[in-house]
Amino acid sequence: MTSPCEEAPGAVATKWCGAPASGFTLIEVFVVLAILGFALALVVGYGSPVGRGLDLRGSAAALASGLRMTRSEAILNNRAVIFDLDLAGHRFRPGSGPLHQLPPRLAIELMTISGEQRDGHTGDIRFNPDGSSSGGRISLADGGRTIMVGVDWLTGRVSVADARR
Repeated sequence: MTSPCEEAPGAVATKWCGAPASGFTLIEVFVVLAILGFALALVVGYGSPVGRGLDLRGSAAALASGLRMTRSEAILNNRAVIFDLDLAGHRFRPGSGPLHQLPPRLAIELMTISGEQRDGHTGDIRFNPDGSSSGGRISLADGGRTIMVGVDWLTGRVSVADARR
C-alpha cells in the first residue's frame, strides 16, 4: 500500500502531501477588492437620499438652539440680548455667540415687529432680562417642506413645527 505523502527528493528529508492547497490566490483577492472599491464609489457618489430633509430639520434645530441660548444669556446677564438674523447671507448670531452659517439653498423668512427688521435682508429678535421677547417667527423652506421656528413674545418660549401648505 502506498502512502498519500511521498518523500521529496533532496538533501533534506521532507514529505510532500498530494492534497490541494487551501486559500485564495492573489488574483482572487484583487478582484474582490476591485469590486468592493467600485461598490463604495457608487454608494458615495449617490449620497444620502434623505439629506435634504435632514438638512432642513438640522437648520431649524440650530436656529431654535441659538434662540434658546440668546434667551438664557439675557436672563443670566440681566440685560436685553439680540438674536441677529441675516436673511441674505444665510447666517445668524445668537447674542454674543459665534456666527452660524445656514445652507444657502434654504429659503428663509423672518416675521417680527417692524422695529426689529432693519431692512429687507436683516432683522433680529430681542430677548429681555425677564425672559420675554419681541416675538417672531422664522420660516425655513427647501422647496418641498417648510418648518417654522416661533418665539412667543410673552414667555420667550421657542417652538419648532412643520408648516402645512
